[in-house]
Amino acid sequence: MIRRRRSKLIRIGNVTIGGDAPIRVQSMTKTDTRNIKDTIRQIKELESCDCEIVRIAVPDTEAVAAIPKIKKATSLPIIADIHFDYRLALAALQTGVDGLRLNPGNIRDQEQITRIIQSAKERQIPIRVGVNAGSLPSIQNSNTSIIERMVKTALDYTKSLESLDFNLIKVSLKAFDVPSTIAAYQMIAERIPYPLHVGITEAGLPKTGSIRSAVGTGILLYQGIGDTIRVSLSTHPCEEVAVAYEILKSLDIRQHGPILLSCPSCGRAEVDIISLAQAVEKQLSGIREPIKVAVMGCVVNGPGEAKDADVGIACGRGKGAIFKKGRVVSTVTAGNFLEALMKEIFELIRKNGKL
Repeated sequence: MIRRRRSKLIRIGNVTIGGDAPIRVQSMTKTDTRNIKDTIRQIKELESCDCEIVRIAVPDTEAVAAIPKIKKATSLPIIADIHFDYRLALAALQTGVDGLRLNPGNIRDQEQITRIIQSAKERQIPIRVGVNAGSLPSIQNSNTSIIERMVKTALDYTKSLESLDFNLIKVSLKAFDVPSTIAAYQMIAERIPYPLHVGITEAGLPKTGSIRSAVGTGILLYQGIGDTIRVSLSTHPCEEVAVAYEILKSLDIRQHGPILLSCPSCGRAEVDIISLAQAVEKQLSGIREPIKVAVMGCVVNGPGEAKDADVGIACGRGKGAIFKKGRVVSTVTAGNFLEALMKEIFELIRKNGKL
């Protein structure tokens, strides 16, 4: 069983983070924040796929001016992503934004930091100290590893905030390199009490980026490190959210929607099990209830191999066996595989009072 690192509880809008709160899934809009219509549309799409927190880029005063309209039209907590200009952070706080992300690599002036913290403290708005390996402050000792530099940057910035009697803090230390990211989080997890936002930055396109994110984030979560996660992919943000929930489900940390088991198929398969599994996955896409479904290609071994599934089908030549918890309950003909399986799935959900 995973023993989760205990951290300070903070609140971003109406969402609690850290402590005993669930590990939260967040994402970031890919739209130009100044385009209010497109940004609202994308946030609503994120709402529909169960994203819990959304970050928006705030590159200038026009983007700041868009925040009140965006917040009014959406329900998700909004975090303003600030770089370089501390005045944008001050202006975003005045709009009623739910949180700030500050990059220690490009807002370092202590007087500017003090002004931001004073405003955030007055409004009780949390700040994420968002360290990125690609934008670290320069140092004199060139022999210091990237891991040590990331951790030192986060600790120094956090101490600066603490010196101003501010502790509504969340911390992240992201890099593209998976081992470096893991090591940095492991190092800082023992040294601060604050919630940690974990992820692999600039992970890439969906296929390879999902793997990098699953490996890096999954290892940290298995070690009990992480209070919020974001999967950073070059695609629509709802795909990021879907991958994040799959990582949490695979570690049995949070149940969110169906889990589909399917055999890889082989020369022994007598049906097109891959196409059937794809069709089942499509049918399951709108379901939010946690249910484990299996699509297997062997009538003899299928039910036993997927005995933990709530419901499934094991297919053979011309017929298939519908099973529940490894026990065969009926047989169906080849033309009815999909229909029969989905009927059992929906009946089970209704029986459990979920529909």
